[in-house]
Amino acid sequence: MNSSFLSLSLPPRYSSFLPRFSKLATVSILSNMMVPLAGICDTAFLGHLADIRHLAGVILGSILFDYLYRILKFFRNSTNATTAQAVGQEDDKKILLAVLRSALVALIIAFVILVLQYPIQKFGFAILSGSPDIEAFGIDYFDARIWGAPAVLLNFVLIGWFLGQEKSSLVLAISLVGNGSNVILDYLMINRWGWESMGAGLATALSQYLALLVALVGVAVTINWKVLPSAFKEVLDWQALKSTVILKGNILVRYVAMITAYSIFTNLSAGMGTEVVAANGLLLQIVLLSQFTVNGIGLTTQTLTGNFRGKGETEKMMPLLSVGIVTSLIISLMFALVSILFPQTIFNLFTNHGDVSHSAIAYITWLLPLLTCGGSAFILEGYVIGLKQSGKLRNSALTALGFGFAPMAWVAWHLQSNHLLWLSLTLYMATLAISLGIKIFGIQTNQNLKLQTSK
Repeated sequence: MNSSFLSLSLPPRYSSFLPRFSKLATVSILSNMMVPLAGICDTAFLGHLADIRHLAGVILGSILFDYLYRILKFFRNSTNATTAQAVGQEDDKKILLAVLRSALVALIIAFVILVLQYPIQKFGFAILSGSPDIEAFGIDYFDARIWGAPAVLLNFVLIGWFLGQEKSSLVLAISLVGNGSNVILDYLMINRWGWESMGAGLATALSQYLALLVALVGVAVTINWKVLPSAFKEVLDWQALKSTVILKGNILVRYVAMITAYSIFTNLSAGMGTEVVAANGLLLQIVLLSQFTVNGIGLTTQTLTGNFRGKGETEKMMPLLSVGIVTSLIISLMFALVSILFPQTIFNLFTNHGDVSHSAIAYITWLLPLLTCGGSAFILEGYVIGLKQSGKLRNSALTALGFGFAPMAWVAWHLQSNHLLWLSLTLYMATLAISLGIKIFGIQTNQNLKLQTSK
């Protein structure tokens, strides 16, 4: 990412953060891309098996992990925001407390997930739409992957902590080891050993523990050991824990709302037939790859926003937001246009089932509005989280789900229209971006009024 190019659009006094932005964004993008790339490898390995039901089953089973894992990424965002502000204040104890408190909550939730894994599995597949044989493959995937829960949650915490300190090389190392090993284990367990759906789940779980090992080594070599004893004494401070839980809770609502939209989308797709859910699943791989990439820009915006606020450098915030949005739109457009112009080439990487690829191509133009709206929304989210205005994020997410997505999704199901189903997902992102934009405008207006009053 070329910082000199980005600086052309900004006054020189605002361009001091661009080298930091470029470095952190590049590593965050590479790190974030590893997650969907590993998922794409799952899809590619399963998509080339003779029985397409393995692919459909894993797509269906992944809905539950969208709830269990993707919504729990609030650990990463909330830890990142708290850490970035502590770094801006140059407070080593607060930096350490940010990871200790988050790790404590993460371990408690992971333990609950493991204890309740059977009822979660039974309840989850009871409400999902799919034929019995597809559900059976999905359950095999779930039962294997669920054991990675402690590693997944702790990785979220530690990645957020490292990003908040701008230790980008450690984040990249964690992602490379975790997702690289996932690809290797996928090949062994699916192709060589014939474990199919169960192999895909087990490969993902084991790779998370390898990533955690790298993260813990990173903690050991970067932690300020001198402040550790005093920090341990304050970990259970009730008021601080309450503040931490509120921040995480509001960000959690955001993740629940977004994953609910994607899960309903996938579930309704399954109700329209195996070919539709498989085709939509292929398109969603492109969507997730784009959004995970843009989320790297969002995390960078979040980190620097929190850092600037901690240091009191508020004049850099809006230029930062502008750079983030422009960069995200460029990336989103690249993903959409490449997919639209070369669809057959891309889908051939995923599957050799021509009927599924043909169905996916019929809906590929929806990537253009969906990815561009989503790209803007994720940067606005990062800005709001960096300010620790999590209540505004929560309200915007609920508005997008209730008024942007749900009505059109109901119409799509009633009319059995996959085009309208894609429209509902696009409306979710558009409503989220508009709502956040209005709230940020209000925040900026209040800040300007306070500055004028102080003068």
